[in-house]
Amino acid sequence: MRDIRVATAQFEHRDNDKSFNLGRIRELTRNAVEQGAEIVSFHECCIPAYTWVQPLSYEQMLDVAEPVPDGPSTQKLIEIAREFKVVVMAGLFEKDSAGKLYNTYAIVGPDGFITKYRKLHTFVNKYLTPGDSYNVIDLLGCRVGFLICYDNNLPENVRITAMMGAEIIFMPHVTCGLPSPMPGRGLIDKKLWENRHRDPVRLRQECEGPKGRGWLLRWLPARAWENGVYAVFSNPIGVDYDTIKPGCAMIFDPFGEVLAQNHTLEDEVVVALLTPEPLQQSSGWRYRKARRPELYSKLVEPQESVTLPGWDLKYGK
Repeated sequence: MRDIRVATAQFEHRDNDKSFNLGRIRELTRNAVEQGAEIVSFHECCIPAYTWVQPLSYEQMLDVAEPVPDGPSTQKLIEIAREFKVVVMAGLFEKDSAGKLYNTYAIVGPDGFITKYRKLHTFVNKYLTPGDSYNVIDLLGCRVGFLICYDNNLPENVRITAMMGAEIIFMPHVTCGLPSPMPGRGLIDKKLWENRHRDPVRLRQECEGPKGRGWLLRWLPARAWENGVYAVFSNPIGVDYDTIKPGCAMIFDPFGEVLAQNHTLEDEVVVALLTPEPLQQSSGWRYRKARRPELYSKLVEPQESVTLPGWDLKYGK
C-alpha cells in the first residue's frame, strides 16, 4: 500500500430520481477532488435510492435496475470519473442477461469500468439475488475490498475480505434511524429533519446518539481493529423513503480510530490520508496471524442462511 487520499460521502438522495442523484454524486466528487481525494465512495444504491423499492414487483424492479457496466448510470459514473480524473464508487440495482437482480456497487475510473461487487445479504426486496463471491482488487497501488451494508454485520465477511489481502474495505450503507428493540434505538422524527435549520441541536442529538453514530461506533471500529484494515463507511443523510438517515460518513484506521468523520446535517464529503505504516502495526494484523483454522470447523458447517433485518419490513411479508 502507498499513501492515498480517500473520500467518503453522505447526501440526501431522492427516491427513483437517478438524474438528481447522479448530479449530487458529480458535485460531491468535485468537492472531494478539490480536497485531494483519489477515490470517492458513495452509499449503497445511491443512484436510484434504496428503501423505496420494498413494495415493488419483479417487473417494477426490472424497470429500476440496469446492466452493469453497460447501463446508462454506470456510463454516467465513468463520465464523472473522467471529468475529475478520479475513481468513483456508487451503488445501484443491477439486472443481468438472465433477468436476475442484484444490489451492486460499481467502481469506475477515468479509463472506464473497473469492477463491481454484489451484496451477499439482500433483503430490501424479495426479488434480489444475493451475490456469491468476495471481491478484492489492486487499485491505485492499494489492495481494496468491498462489502455492502448488512455484509459488514457478519464478522466472517470482513475477516475473509481482509484475508484476501484487502488493506482498505469500502463499506457503503443505508442504515440507522430504524425500528429496533435495542435501548435508545428507533426512528428519527421527520419533523426534526424538516426543522433542522431552525433547531439543529435536537436533530444532531438524534443523529449522534444511539439512533445513529452511537450505534455505529459500537461495532464499525471493531471491524477495522480486529482485522487491521482501513474501513470507509458511507451512508445517506435526510429522507430515505419513510425514515430519516443520519449520514455519519466516517473513515477508520487499522487501530479502529476515526481518521475523518462528518458531523454536518447536509450533503458533504470527508477526506483522509491513508498510510501503510498502521497496517502491520495494528493488533488485527497480529491476530490474523495467530488464527488456528484447525479449530474452526464449526464455522463452515452447512446451515440454512436467512438474512433477517432488525427492522420490520412493512412490505413483502
